[in-house]
Amino acid sequence: MAVLPFRKHRTASETQAAPQVETFLRGYSIEVMPRTAEKVEDFRALLPEATRVYIAHIEGTPIEDMVATARRLAGDGFQVMPHFPARIIADRRQLQDWIARYQGEAGVTQGLILAGSPKHQVGDFESSVQLLETGLFDKAGFTRLHVAGHPEGNRDIDPDGSDRRVMDALRWKQDYAATTDAEMAIVTQFCFEADPVIRWVDRLAAEGIALPVHIGIAGPAKLQTLIRFAIACGVGPSLKVLQKRAMDVTKLVLPYEPNDVINALARHKATHPDFNIEQVHFFPLGGIKTAATWAINHGGKATRPANAA
Repeated sequence: MAVLPFRKHRTASETQAAPQVETFLRGYSIEVMPRTAEKVEDFRALLPEATRVYIAHIEGTPIEDMVATARRLAGDGFQVMPHFPARIIADRRQLQDWIARYQGEAGVTQGLILAGSPKHQVGDFESSVQLLETGLFDKAGFTRLHVAGHPEGNRDIDPDGSDRRVMDALRWKQDYAATTDAEMAIVTQFCFEADPVIRWVDRLAAEGIALPVHIGIAGPAKLQTLIRFAIACGVGPSLKVLQKRAMDVTKLVLPYEPNDVINALARHKATHPDFNIEQVHFFPLGGIKTAATWAINHGGKATRPANAA
C-alpha cells in the first residue's frame, strides 16, 4: 500500500511553528460516518496507530451500519468512540441494546455522549445528562466518556446567548467525573479563530471545570462546503473568518486549511503549559484523506500512518 506523499516544503510561518504544531497534533482524533468510512480503502494508510476514531450517528443511520463500522475500525487497531445522541434514542432499553451491540460485536468501551442535532427528541431522552444518569455506561464498564463543548455558545440550549445552561451542564458533568471510573473529556464544536477558544478554555478554568478539552478543528475543505457546514452546525462569530475569505476573489477558489487557528493555539499552549487543551479533534469536512494528509504534512512522526514505511 502506497504511503501518502509528504509535502516537502513549508512556508516560513509553518516552519517556525512546526515543532509546536507537531506537539499539539500528537494523539489527534478524527470523526467518520458509516457512509464516509466505506469510501476509505485502508484507514491504516491514513491514520497513526491506535488513533481514536469517532463515529457520528446521524439520525436515520441504522445501528447495524454503526456497529459494522465500529467493528472494522477496531479490527484495524483503532480506538473506536461512537456517538450516543440522546434525542434519537427511544428509551433505556434501546440505549442498553446499543451499548451491548457495540461491546459484543466490536469491543467498544468508549462513547461520545451528547444531546444530538435533532431539535425534537424521538423518545425519553433530551440531553446527555439524562443518558449519563441511567448508569448504563458505568454498568457496562466503559473506560472513556466524552461530552460536547461549544466555545462559541449553543443557541439550541441558551437562545439568549448567556451560556448559563451550558455551563450548568458542564459543572454537573465535572461532578459526575468524580463518581465514574471512566476517564472524561470535553470534545468541542469546530471554530475558525483561536481567541474565542482561548477565552472559553480560560473561562472553564475559572468556573472550576477541569475536564480536559479536545478542541474541534475543521479539516481542509472547499470554502463553500465549510460555510454550509458551519451555518448548519451553529458555529458562532468565528464564521466571519470564512465570510471574509469568501469576499476575496483570489482566495475563493482555494481550499481552506486550518493552519492559522492551529498555529495560534499551538503557540498559546507552548507558552501556557497549564492551558487545558489536551488534544485536537478533526472534523474531516473535506474528506478523511484530505484531513489525514494535512495532519501528516504538519505533525511529524507522531502523525504518520500506522503502515508508513
